[in-house]
Amino acid sequence: MKVVLLTDVKGHGKKGDIVEASDGYARNFLIPKKMAEVATADVLNNIKGKNEAAAFHKQQEIDAAKALAKEIEGKTVTIEGKAGDNGKLFGKITNQNVADAIKFQLHHVIDKRKVVLPDGIKTVGVTEVEIKIYPEISAKIKVNVKNA
Repeated sequence: MKVVLLTDVKGHGKKGDIVEASDGYARNFLIPKKMAEVATADVLNNIKGKNEAAAFHKQQEIDAAKALAKEIEGKTVTIEGKAGDNGKLFGKITNQNVADAIKFQLHHVIDKRKVVLPDGIKTVGVTEVEIKIYPEISAKIKVNVKNA
């Protein structure tokens, strides 16, 4: 009997999979426990519609991420920090500082976790920073750190 799994079932498949299960196992265990439902034409059509909608929304997200990457690519944001005579900052510029600068200067909201800045910026000057907007979609911006 073909069934559509409503939850992950060990040894059979993941949620949303269409699997072949024995009649007794399906009727006596999977269906009564709401772990699966019979794969009728109606159910298969609903699953197909949901999958198409999910693919459409994912494509929209990818298109929006590409547009954002193209828009901020190569732009420069300026951040002020206190530095000593040798140009070394007393603190450091973190990914949160860069995300805030992008928000106020470029008018785009970027999550601080998307800013790739392993150790922070510790000196005055221009530094290139990578922004991972979406998996495999990133942009590089320049961060100009000035002495306050």
